[in-house]
Amino acid sequence: MTAVSFTAHLASRAVILLGGPDWRGFLQGLITQDVVTLADGEARFAGLLTPQGRLLYDLFVIGRDDRCLIDCAAAQREALIQRLTMYRLRAKVDIAASEMKVWASWGVETPRPGWSADPRLPSLGYRGYGVSADGSGRMATEAEYRTFCLALGVPGPEDWGLDATYPIEANFDLLGGIDFKKGCFVGQETTSRMKRRGIIKNRIVMIAFDGAPPDIGAELLAGELRAGTALSGEMGRAMALVRLDRLDAGPLSLPDGRSWRPKLPAWMPL
Repeated sequence: MTAVSFTAHLASRAVILLGGPDWRGFLQGLITQDVVTLADGEARFAGLLTPQGRLLYDLFVIGRDDRCLIDCAAAQREALIQRLTMYRLRAKVDIAASEMKVWASWGVETPRPGWSADPRLPSLGYRGYGVSADGSGRMATEAEYRTFCLALGVPGPEDWGLDATYPIEANFDLLGGIDFKKGCFVGQETTSRMKRRGIIKNRIVMIAFDGAPPDIGAELLAGELRAGTALSGEMGRAMALVRLDRLDAGPLSLPDGRSWRPKLPAWMPL
């Protein structure tokens, strides 16, 4: 077995246990991903939306025997539990926080038992829950993991915010986060309408530039037109919500006059 190259504890993530005889039907009607066919040990990427179709919470749902684990942002776990409880009504489901740690491993060809393939991209490696990280290669920081995701052009919760972005704008449709054939879910009407139109004006993409990243929320320009908003970043690159239809409207510039350019990954066929 090839050793894991890097492993990081994702302290920004937390786990919810969802069980009971009705858990699949309950979750199926809420989130953007199908869970009826979710297999034991399989992870699927999803979102829970507002009724208007904007992203509230990103989720990884992992099958575990007669229940599932929900991997969510740690800062939002209590709010997510409250929302799930609100939707529960008479469904026979149990919802509880778990102390399981969330791990990410990448640069590995064959996973160890207990690790689930990251469903977004094969290059993102594996996610682990309640597993040991001993003997799994070099221990990395969560910041290093975020740099790795940024290099692949994969956005995170810090980029799409809370109730601010549509899942298609956050590339959930390209990263396996939406099953358009599964039937109804909260916010489905808006999401399906955006898909049917076929033309997406706004996407979160990686941009490149020289030097330090612009402030989060800084306006990106294409000539005289507003072309987007800067999101999280580091030296030389950042994520940004951009207007794809304005990338050819003129020279691309940051607020301080530096130029920027989009860096679209291979998995984003635009």
